[in-house]
Amino acid sequence: MKILHRNLIQGLEKALKESFFEPNKYADKVLERTLKHNKKWGSKDRSFISESFYDIIRWKRKLEFYANKKMAPDNINSIIATYLLLKKIELPLFPEFEKIYKKKIKDRFKLAFPSKAIEYSIPDWMQTLMKEELGENWYKEMKALNIPASTILRANTLKTTAEDLKNILSEEQISVDFIKGYKDALILEYKENVFKTQAFKDGLFEIQDASSQLVGQFLNPKPGMRVIDSCAGAGGKTLQLAALMQNKGHIIALDIHEWKLQTLKQRARRNGAHNIQTKVIEDSKTLKRLENTADRVLIDAPCSGIGVLRRNPDAKWKLTPEFMERIYKEQREILQNNSKLVKNGGIMVYATCSIMPSENTKQVLNFLENNKNFKLEEEVSILPSKSNFDGFYMAKLVRIS
Repeated sequence: MKILHRNLIQGLEKALKESFFEPNKYADKVLERTLKHNKKWGSKDRSFISESFYDIIRWKRKLEFYANKKMAPDNINSIIATYLLLKKIELPLFPEFEKIYKKKIKDRFKLAFPSKAIEYSIPDWMQTLMKEELGENWYKEMKALNIPASTILRANTLKTTAEDLKNILSEEQISVDFIKGYKDALILEYKENVFKTQAFKDGLFEIQDASSQLVGQFLNPKPGMRVIDSCAGAGGKTLQLAALMQNKGHIIALDIHEWKLQTLKQRARRNGAHNIQTKVIEDSKTLKRLENTADRVLIDAPCSGIGVLRRNPDAKWKLTPEFMERIYKEQREILQNNSKLVKNGGIMVYATCSIMPSENTKQVLNFLENNKNFKLEEEVSILPSKSNFDGFYMAKLVRIS
């Protein structure tokens, strides 16, 4: 049985407090800092912190119900205690747990949940939205989204293949396996810090979910083409496009944040991707100068991220109905503005990491209603309950005049 030291509970409490109650703090970065600042923790300690931190975030509402207390700065240790008891870990005699009534909590484990929102640990408004948009079986998707995400690698085919990468990682004591139907993807068999491997330092792979890898293939860029990645961010999909194009042709990576594009430049150097040009969107003139120039345009649109809650569970507590309204408007504008970049006969792919039709099919239908010079060639919805990976949506739109 895991022996808990008090500094682990204190570290967990501090990380949860920061993630839930400090503005603009994202779980992955909070955990990264927590582990970095506690160098004396061993591998088992670090695993306990990582797993507990994400589990408590993921199951916040269920734990609140069992604890009979809301997540609040003064109640965090009650929530941690409830989580430990649920995991059948005996509470140590720490001051943090002095006022915990174990029997009361354990008795509540036997109660039925008042709602599916509590059972699946999401806000009430999100349950309403998912039921409206996905129908009576919405909870199947939420069940899948509550399963922690696997770590998926994308072999950088500018330097290696999935087969060769598997062998190289095996020499570094990293076990991976192939994923049927995903030609460049490998799944990590055990949780490992792959960023420390020589293979990563040599640019042989990137971390990229299997569903996300389908987006670049769906765009189907060819060597020599002119491609615009209009919401490039730190460039996960941009780097894949460079590999698919065999470093031939020209990719313009656009974003409104210069710091993200700086990260992309660093990643491109490590990947050996030489056909990428980054460009900050400073105003409408940036897009104006690129009109009618692209064979392919990828719009990896800002979205709710509901399709990737398995890897970003804190997002469900940060999302609001007001945010959803703002994102619908932003998606419409981005789709409209970036459609002008496509050459006649060219292809635009609109993609989101959401499973909500309001962000996906409805946006595309609205666009087509107002842009008769485009036609929908194909659309794909990837549901977590069926793929066991992230939820994604992709629509291929062809400019016909």
